Amino acid sequence: MTWSQPTDLRTQVERLWQRGELLRTVVGGDTLNWPLRLSLKSPSAADLSHRFDAVRGWVREISAMPRVRIEWREWTHRVQGRQRLPDTLWIDTLDDALAMIGKTGDAVRFQALWQQTAEAQPTLLAWLHRSPLQTLALAEHWPRLLAVVAWVQAHPRPGVYLRQVDVPGVDSKFIEAHRGILGQWLDLALPTEAIEPAATGVAGFARRYGFLEKPVRIRLRLLDPQLPQLPGCTGLTDITLDEDSFATLALPAQRVFITENEVNFLAFPPVSSAIVVFGAGYGWGALARANWLYRASLHYWGDIDTHGFAILDSLRKYFPLAASFLMDRSTLMAHALQWGEEPLDKRHTLPLSRLVDEEAALYDDLRNDRIRPQLRLEQERIGYRWLCAALATTVQDDSRP
Repeated sequence: MTWSQPTDLRTQVERLWQRGELLRTVVGGDTLNWPLRLSLKSPSAADLSHRFDAVRGWVREISAMPRVRIEWREWTHRVQGRQRLPDTLWIDTLDDALAMIGKTGDAVRFQALWQQTAEAQPTLLAWLHRSPLQTLALAEHWPRLLAVVAWVQAHPRPGVYLRQVDVPGVDSKFIEAHRGILGQWLDLALPTEAIEPAATGVAGFARRYGFLEKPVRIRLRLLDPQLPQLPGCTGLTDITLDEDSFATLALPAQRVFITENEVNFLAFPPVSSAIVVFGAGYGWGALARANWLYRASLHYWGDIDTHGFAILDSLRKYFPLAASFLMDRSTLMAHALQWGEEPLDKRHTLPLSRLVDEEAALYDDLRNDRIRPQLRLEQERIGYRWLCAALATTVQDDSRP
């Protein structure tokens, strides 16, 4: 049966709700023409001849629909005689449309949120107009969100941690959980000089609006006892520094190894004039601030999989001369018994522009599953003797003029 059913007609109105058009109409942004005509598929003359009882049942169901005005069409059927069928269906008012889909209460709530925002932060009304359903989803948090915006307006680029925002009922976890929304709002509510445009996304929230960020901690090991001891760290080889301290370190290391695995970091063999850095997921920008690193030979050791090569590619954005270490085809093929499977959510499939030819060829084989589907060799599965031999070759190569 292709005739419009009551559920079909309500669905037409629900689509207007999902697009936000009914809520925009609630606050005067009316883009709809009232009365609103619904699309109606009605029985044909053949249906009257062959399915007369079904047609009569359909007429009863449509006639019983509340909040709908029906225009009727009368015609004379050659078998059934004079008949009266719904021809056009209208919803006369916004209130009728909201009542039909059970959204009257939500509309009242949206209107109240609109009024509250108009009084407190009128520059945000454009956001409400664009995102009415999202507005409703945030209704329980609305007063606190507005209060955070007001606090930042009163303290532009405050230079404090989020924990220090003094708003009743608001803590740092609340702000962190709503950084996406607050970022959109603060962009509308703050003057341009209070916003750092280079900081974007949720991760850049603190820097964008002038809050202090949790210091990045960089962990390193001295692989050569002849390297200068750090003040206060005499005898220690495993050291953790904040980003600023690391940047001013100026160690005379000729070689710097970066590994993503903590066990590899801890078990890394001694190497003359070298350190190893534990790359525990912080952005490479933290290392890039250390000018002394650019005078060293940099070696990155990651997993042999598409994700590992993507990390190497991102490192070269800051350190174009960084070399890969144990991420080559011979290492991969020599450790076939240790092969594993790369998780699908970690895989990269797009070309990487900063890989050298040999790396790019292996990366292409991995992302196209030419060797084995989802092939991965984790760095900690590489034999220790293989590691020591590769280090000896690397040190020898670095020593050549």
